[in-house]
Amino acid sequence: MFPALETELKQEVGTLPLRELHRNPVLLDQKTCPDPYEDFMYHHLQYYGYFKAQRGSLPNSASHQHVRKNNPRYGLSGFFGEREDVIPDPLQKEKLLWPTCLSSAAHRQIEAVSRDPLMLSSPLKSRQLLHDEFGEVNPCLREPRDLFAFFPSSGPLQAPRWPIECEVIKENLHHIEWVPPQPEYFYQPTGNEKLPEIVGEEKGTVVYQLDSVPTEGSYFTSSRVGGKRGIIREPAVMLQGPEDNTLLFESRFESGNLQKAVRVDTYEYELTLRTDLYTNKHTQWFYFRVQNTRKDTTYRFTIVNLLKPKSLYTVGMKPLMYSELDANTHNIGWRREGNEIRYYKNNTDDGQQPFYCLTWTIQFLHDQDTCFFAHFYPYTYTDLQCYLLSVANNPVQSQFCKLRTLCRSLAGNTVYLLTITNPSRTPREAAAKKAVVLSARVHPGESNGSWIMKGFLDFILSNSPDAQLLRDIFVFKVVPMLNPDGVIVGNYRCSLAGRDLNRHYKTILKESFPCIWYTRNMVKRLLEEREVLLYCDFHGHSRKNNIFLYGCKNNDRKYWLHERVFPLMLSKNAPDKFSFQSCNFKVQKCKEGTGRVVMWRMGILNSYTMESTFGGSTLGNKRDTHFTIEDLKSLGYHVCDTLLDFCDPDRTKFMQCLAELKELLKQEIHKKFNELGQDMDLEGNWSDISLSDIESSTSGSDSSLSDGLPVHLLSMADEVNQKKKMYKKKKKKPLRTRKQRNEQYQKNNLMRELKLIEDAPSQLRGRDKGTSLDPSKMTSLILTKNREGMQRPRFTVSCCPKRSTNSSQEPAPDMKPLWSRNRYPATKRGRATMTVYPSLHIYTYP
Repeated sequence: MFPALETELKQEVGTLPLRELHRNPVLLDQKTCPDPYEDFMYHHLQYYGYFKAQRGSLPNSASHQHVRKNNPRYGLSGFFGEREDVIPDPLQKEKLLWPTCLSSAAHRQIEAVSRDPLMLSSPLKSRQLLHDEFGEVNPCLREPRDLFAFFPSSGPLQAPRWPIECEVIKENLHHIEWVPPQPEYFYQPTGNEKLPEIVGEEKGTVVYQLDSVPTEGSYFTSSRVGGKRGIIREPAVMLQGPEDNTLLFESRFESGNLQKAVRVDTYEYELTLRTDLYTNKHTQWFYFRVQNTRKDTTYRFTIVNLLKPKSLYTVGMKPLMYSELDANTHNIGWRREGNEIRYYKNNTDDGQQPFYCLTWTIQFLHDQDTCFFAHFYPYTYTDLQCYLLSVANNPVQSQFCKLRTLCRSLAGNTVYLLTITNPSRTPREAAAKKAVVLSARVHPGESNGSWIMKGFLDFILSNSPDAQLLRDIFVFKVVPMLNPDGVIVGNYRCSLAGRDLNRHYKTILKESFPCIWYTRNMVKRLLEEREVLLYCDFHGHSRKNNIFLYGCKNNDRKYWLHERVFPLMLSKNAPDKFSFQSCNFKVQKCKEGTGRVVMWRMGILNSYTMESTFGGSTLGNKRDTHFTIEDLKSLGYHVCDTLLDFCDPDRTKFMQCLAELKELLKQEIHKKFNELGQDMDLEGNWSDISLSDIESSTSGSDSSLSDGLPVHLLSMADEVNQKKKMYKKKKKKPLRTRKQRNEQYQKNNLMRELKLIEDAPSQLRGRDKGTSLDPSKMTSLILTKNREGMQRPRFTVSCCPKRSTNSSQEPAPDMKPLWSRNRYPATKRGRATMTVYPSLHIYTYP
């Protein structure tokens, strides 16, 4: 090919043929390249992507393969190693987070290249081949950009992106799931609990403190993997020796939020929680680590800056503790611990908003243990990604669960969207399916929602006959984590915009609130395709026990009380966890921006917020016990089971629930009038009474009222509104459909004919003046007939969803719906196999 260059190279590097030079381009760099042919070959290889490194710096192929094999950044293990093993800054650099989906032709081409290295030297003018940071070509094509993220079977997860102000330790934490063998009862106050006086750092010793914490007045600017650049300092005190018993605190990990710890006595510490980033409030969630423990010694922890005046800690709720030694040796996970628990007002008055304190004592079981404390069972962004990775790698589940990227959050973290449904046999069958939309973690500190969501996904992705039936008749759209940024940084309520996302579902600022903007847009497009039967957003509640729903009162008399049927059915399926008496269906003005109300106003009648307590149950067999992870996951199953009851073609259960609701409402109205000292005949038109008069407020959070937009977003919102107004002014009148044009044409012709008839002499009309037709009535009559004539025959698809009787695949006995067996003895849910054409007409209402 180049004989002069080949002859000269033989003198310099031996008798290597040109084929070997293409296989090892670094050999070209071992001489000074004075010859123009040699210089040409160097630039030739560099231009086509086969020589990217600086001269003399490129390792050979064998050594590089060894690096790839031993470097954890190329496998899942790299994500659980140190931070250097995680791919840095995936939005700014070339993304190597997901392997590409190659066609069979591409695979054949790569195999051919690996067999014959000469093919690499062919002048392929392509930018589709990937280069790693060593400069060597990876024989694989790039993924199409901005399509969808796909989890690899052997590749790193997406590393969480943090605001650049946040320091992040290099450790990656993992906690095991564990179910306590015995019920964990509420704490029973003795009346002798101590109320420690708040000392502060003036009289104590600061043993842990974070300085670089963005608060109100600042706002999010940028993010990166690993957070703040530079060396991570040690915010904790250094131990003076083995006899030093000072506890070492840490919270610079996912979902951690401890800002300061002050040692006020030998075994007593005052803790200050970090507020939600870019705000000066929302302190309720806590999650931190302590090390250097001493066993059989009573420690006291007091959190001094909580903001809610009421808390479940006043009625027996205990904090959660996790011991790494117990987890490693006895496989014991999170458990409720603590004594002398008190929740009280902080008496230190600094002229600002009042604070409240939570204090408890604890005895550690081991020396030199590493323990964690949390407000509730943590569920991090990494936990979600690991779960979704297992689903994507499951050859069965991945057939009916499609994982997509809904959007990127403010910090650039992926917001995932799952579409779960069985493949349809015909387009008509696919179009007949109704949709169900579920979401969780819009409030990052309410990890209850993630555990209920996990239970739902575990069941709906299983091979249970009921799960298969649900996938046959529904399309499930699931957003498992709406606010990943808040979850990562340990916020309780807000996103990195410094605002509660569940008050901004009507936002027009797509760039500032991308997660909820894209969720609302997804639901809007879904409503254009099919009916959405149910929307439910999973939350946590800090003041009430049990699990309950907030819904929206329907104003249509035709569907009066129908929005209450699903919650009542759910209370019958989970009587020891779900409280129908705690449900509320009032739509308040301050809740107009919530997902529940916005989706309801978009046309979803059954639109709910599911509130699950941080505490436990006061019902049935679980009375006065804390909820475990399994309790919350079982609620996910009961949601699926109640969906089948709700859509059962046999409407007996639906009608009985409706009759029961009417009777309950009568009792509530009678009770209300008795309290007011008035008499009322309930046999009259009692259903016309406004339900809002007998329902309490749904406000149970410290952010019921929206804070409005941050200052730096006000001008942006004004600009967007101004553009929308200008667009409306310039917008042309939309073209009418053919049907509308035909109707208008017929109407115009009819009006002309009527005018001619009115102008003609009465003797020519053939009718006297008293029998003349009203033109408007004639127009409406003829148009009505025209519409009837233009209507096409509609095809009604129906089926009866039946449930299988295969007892080997039934849920566990403790998860069986009680009411389906004994509450309705006159009817049973049909349990026959599906017909060949299983698309349905779901009788949502009688």
